[in-house]
Amino acid sequence: MSGRAKVIVVGNEKGGAGKSTVSTHVAVALLHEGARVGVVDLDLRQRSTDHFFANRLAWTKAQGVDLPHPDVLDARDEAELSKALAADVHFIIVDTPGADTLLSRVAHQAADLVVTPMNDSFVDFDMLGVVDPLSLTVVKPSLYAEAVWEAKKQAAVVRRESMDWVVLRNRLASSEPRNRKRVDERIATLARRVGFRPVAGLRDRVIYRELFPFGLTVSDLSAKVRPVPVSFAHVSARQELRTLLQDMDLVSAPAEA
Repeated sequence: MSGRAKVIVVGNEKGGAGKSTVSTHVAVALLHEGARVGVVDLDLRQRSTDHFFANRLAWTKAQGVDLPHPDVLDARDEAELSKALAADVHFIIVDTPGADTLLSRVAHQAADLVVTPMNDSFVDFDMLGVVDPLSLTVVKPSLYAEAVWEAKKQAAVVRRESMDWVVLRNRLASSEPRNRKRVDERIATLARRVGFRPVAGLRDRVIYRELFPFGLTVSDLSAKVRPVPVSFAHVSARQELRTLLQDMDLVSAPAEA
């Protein structure tokens, strides 16, 4: 193929927000759209995304099932990362560690889209912005938000390209509406200040976790691929994922019925 791949960096500097879950689900969903996808796991210690796709290869081979696979690209240093980001694919998805590292900064600076998952709490909001402890007013962006803002400016000035930044509200709970409203208001305030788009992410569903050992996602489930019992909740999860792809401007077709 010709042209540069779209680089999607899934990142923040906090662990447990769902970066690997988002990375693997978006990658597999794009594969089922017919796209060629490369994945880069920069969490060199945990390597959850690499483990997921290794599980996928092992499970599909053992079951004799034909499913699409991405190009798993190594990037243990800056030279390897540069080579990976130039891969001949449509999309490159980079899963970053929950820490500030050189490779993570380089990936952010090369991104066309930064996706920042966060749980529905002020604990995760602290990764984006600092609030006054008395009034809960947003005082200033956090170090991570400032870093992404600088990457956005660099993309505009150096690469002469615009970088999109999406903040995903992951694992939304049906309880605690008062806390959610407070977080919502602070996110909206900070979004206007540093230029990201808040969108609904993936709810706290068991299906997003129970398929990990098989290297599968809800996008893979079919009459032939059913490692767990399928229910209506799984259909809802698939629609939720499809809506997320639309909100991130990665697909344009309407959600499946």
